Formats: sequence, C-alpha cells, structure tokens
Amino acid sequence: MRAVRLTAWGQEPALVEVERPVPREAEVLIRVEAAGLCHSDVHVVDAAAGALPYRAPFTLGHEVAGHVAVLGPGADGTTIGERVVVHGPWGCGSCAQCAAGRDNYCDRRGDLSWHGVGLGRDGGMADYVLVPSARHLVPIGDLSADQAAPLSDAGLTSYHAVAGLRYSLGEGSTAVVIGVGGLGHLAVQILRATTASRVLAVDIRDESLALADRSGADFATLLQADTARVLRKRSGGVGVDAVFDFVGSTATLEMATAALRPSGELALVGSGGGQINVRKPGFLPPGFRLSLPFWGTRPELAEVIALARSGALRVETERFPLSAAPRAFDRLRQGQVRGRAVLVPD
Repeated sequence: MRAVRLTAWGQEPALVEVERPVPREAEVLIRVEAAGLCHSDVHVVDAAAGALPYRAPFTLGHEVAGHVAVLGPGADGTTIGERVVVHGPWGCGSCAQCAAGRDNYCDRRGDLSWHGVGLGRDGGMADYVLVPSARHLVPIGDLSADQAAPLSDAGLTSYHAVAGLRYSLGEGSTAVVIGVGGLGHLAVQILRATTASRVLAVDIRDESLALADRSGADFATLLQADTARVLRKRSGGVGVDAVFDFVGSTATLEMATAALRPSGELALVGSGGGQINVRKPGFLPPGFRLSLPFWGTRPELAEVIALARSGALRVETERFPLSAAPRAFDRLRQGQVRGRAVLVPD
C-alpha cells in the first residue's frame, strides 16, 4: 500500500510503498477514505532530531476517516464496513483518563514515544491505517469522509476549547476568535451552535475575515493597534467574556488580555510561541483565567460528528489526491490552503 512517511528527521515526507498491516488481537484495520493535513504535520516534519519523542520512520496523518476493513481476532465494538472517524490522541490505554476516553490528557503522556495516530504512530496518510482498538473509533454514518477527517482535530480541538468555557458564554456574553483558519472558522460555527454568545472574529487577512462571515461571525475585523478597543466597544464597553486564541503570538495574547473584561477567560490554542507575564499585581484583568486546551475527548468527538450531521458544522476544505501530498504540504507552508487541506486516496 502507499503511505506518506517521515523517513528521517530533516527530510521532507515521501510517498512510498509499504506492507499493508495485519490486525492482531484487538486491533482494527481501517481503509482510509480521507486524511486531513494541518500545521501540526508541518511542525512534525520541520522538527529537529530529538525535539519530539517520536521514532522515525512513521506514516503521517492524525485526522483520519474511513471504513472498517479487517478486525483482529479479539476486536469488538465495531463491524466490517462501518464508516468511522479515528479519535487521534492515543494514550497509554490503561490510566483513568484513557479509560474515560480522555486520551488527550493521558496521565502517562510524558512517558510515551508518541502522541497519537500519525504523531509517532503510523497515521492515516495512507491507503490503510491500523488502530489499536475500536475504542478509538467514532461512527460517522453517511457524513462524507472529507468532512469527518478534519473534524477529528480541527473540529474537536475547537469544540473542546469552547466546551471548557461554555459556562461563561450565556445570554448577553461576547466571545472572540483570533485566527480564522482551519480551526478558527470551526470555532465560530461551534460558538454559534452551542452558546448564546455574540461571536467576534479577528485575523490579519481579508480572506479570513470573509471566511469568518461565511461561518456566522457577528463581526470580523483586522488585527490592528486599536483592535482591543474596538472589541471592547462591541461588547458594550466592559470587555469581552472569552477569547479563543488560535494563533498564540505575543501580539495576539497582548490584544486578547487587553480586550477581556474582569473575570474574563483566555483559551490559548495556537502554538505561536507568544508569551504574557502573569503577576499580581499586574496588567491582567482581575479574576483573569487561562486555559491550555489540548485536542479533545472521544465523547466530545461524537458530539462534533453529531453537530456536523445535523448541518450545524461544516468544514471549508481543499481536496488533494494522496499522490499530491508534497504539493499539499507546500501550499500549507505558503499559507495558500483555504480552510483545511484533505488528502483523498487516488
């Protein structure tokens, strides 16, 4: 079978032929219908040797949808032919967090040599992917695979971030999404579908503001020197209740904290390397709370799929055949991908 693999650190991923895996014990073999591509994949490819605990070579791709092709002799919880999406953050499988479907917060994550499918373990940018257990699978029914695959990270991460702050987003509240890209445009939709909050969006590109509008934002603006003031004015002058920062640069973090009201919440999702100083007394709003959400849980992924199947959530995608994976990586690096890139076996 074909697979897009990181063969060695410091090298570009290569489309190569590898042996199709055979499921053993509780393992499940999935015939891939679509695999998402995101900036995390670029970060992995660009990482220096030793920067990540992963051991090369391995197949990339942590956003995976397809159908069950072969069951291991001890596999249960699914059937041949069932269409599924893979819950990507694989933990140790034995701690209390993993038992609850919260592999994203596995208690032994720091001891593992992987973070999940396509992240140290063979992933879904291939014709087939081997999943350790059916507990990592969520049925998708008739939802298209090119929608389901990116929902397993871009949708799930956004949903998890919003779910953590939903208690503060009731009637009359205001939420801000910074960075309306592959994750941010889904966060706008999730906020509209699951909260009563007004949704404001911020980006540095006019095309991203247009995407925010299409996704249902109540207001969208470019990131400028006075953006915090503009957002505060839009929230009645008191400041916004929550900011979801999908960029994470120093500029966006400073703007976010300046826009928040007292007791405001900041969910830092992006990995832009920015920093803010936390000290008391200081310049942060009184009662300020910071969260660092990572991916999401399996039960939440089922909720994301249900939202998509209801029509409340739709990913803006750009499709590429699996054989064009190098071109997809190039376009993503250059910031030319609209929404989310998805690889489809050809």
